[in-house]
Amino acid sequence: MEQNYLEIEIKKIEEEILLNEKALENEENMEMRKMIQEEIDSLTTQKKVLEDSSYSQGEHKESLGDSNGSVNIDYNTSTLEIRSGAGGDEAGLFARDLYRMYSRYGETVGWKIKEDYLNENEAGGIKTLIAEIKGPDVYNILKNESGVHRVQRVPITESAGRIHTSTATVAVLPKIKKIEIEIKPDDLKWDFFRSGGKGGQNVNKVSTAVRLTHIPTDTVVECQEERFQGKNREKALSLLHSKLYTQMQEQNVKNITELRSSQVSSADRSEKIRTYNFPQDRITDHRIDKTWHSLDRVMNGEIENILKDTNDLMKLKEQEEN
Repeated sequence: MEQNYLEIEIKKIEEEILLNEKALENEENMEMRKMIQEEIDSLTTQKKVLEDSSYSQGEHKESLGDSNGSVNIDYNTSTLEIRSGAGGDEAGLFARDLYRMYSRYGETVGWKIKEDYLNENEAGGIKTLIAEIKGPDVYNILKNESGVHRVQRVPITESAGRIHTSTATVAVLPKIKKIEIEIKPDDLKWDFFRSGGKGGQNVNKVSTAVRLTHIPTDTVVECQEERFQGKNREKALSLLHSKLYTQMQEQNVKNITELRSSQVSSADRSEKIRTYNFPQDRITDHRIDKTWHSLDRVMNGEIENILKDTNDLMKLKEQEEN
C-alpha cells in the first residue's frame, strides 16, 4: 500500500513540475520566471525525497531527544495557531479578538508576524489562523498561552442582551531547527485547494493552498502563504513536525504510536485555561488561580503583566510538582 501511495505522490509532483515548466516557457516577466524556477527546484527536491528507498522504508529516523536539549529549538521563532471552538459565530469573533490582542502586543515589542493561513467565517471572525512570529525568546514568552480560552459576554448579534459563553483554542508551537520524527509517507493525506485573499492571479486560479493530515494522530496543518504549492508543501511538513513534537512533549511520549491514544483535548467549554468575563471586567487564569482586570486594555494588547505572571507562576507550579 505504501508503494502505491508513493507512486501516486511522485506522479502528482511530476505533473506539477510539467505545469510549471510550461508556464516558465511562456512567461516573459523575469521576476515571475525566477519564482516559477524556484517552485520547480522545490518540487524536484520533494520528488527525490520520495524516491529515496531508505526514506520510503522508514529507515531515516531519529529519536525525539530528552530534556537535556538534544532537540534543537529556535526559541526566537514560533507558530501561533488560533481556532474558533464552541459558540458558533461568536467563537470566531472571539478568536479574532485573541489574534488582535497578541498582534498588538507583538507590535509594541517589535515582533514580526506573518500569516501563513487564514480562514474566516461569514461574520468576519476567524475559523482558523496560523501565523509565524519572530522575536527574542518569543516561544518561551507565549508557550503558556496554549489551551482553551473562554469568553463570557453579550455578543453584538444578541438583541436580548443575554450573556453567551464561547471558546477558542490557542496553540503555540516551537520552531524545530533539526528533528527527524519517523513519519511514513503512507500516513500523510494531502489536500490542495485554491487560496483566498492576497497573492495575485496564481493564488486565485491554481490550487496552491495545502492541507496536510497526519492520519494516525488526526493532526492537521494548513498553509497558503506562499504563491506556489511546492513551498506551501514544505512549510506544511515543517509545521507538522513541530506540531507532533509539541504533542509528544505535552503527553510525555517518545513516538507517534504512543501519541495515538493520548491526543490533545477538544475545545469544550469545560476544558479551559482562562476565562475572559466582560460583564465583570475580569480575566482569570484557572491554572494559577489569578485574576486581572481592565479587560478592554488587555484585549487591545496590554498583556505584558499577564504573560509575566502566568509564566512565573506556571514555572513555580512545575517546580513544586517535581
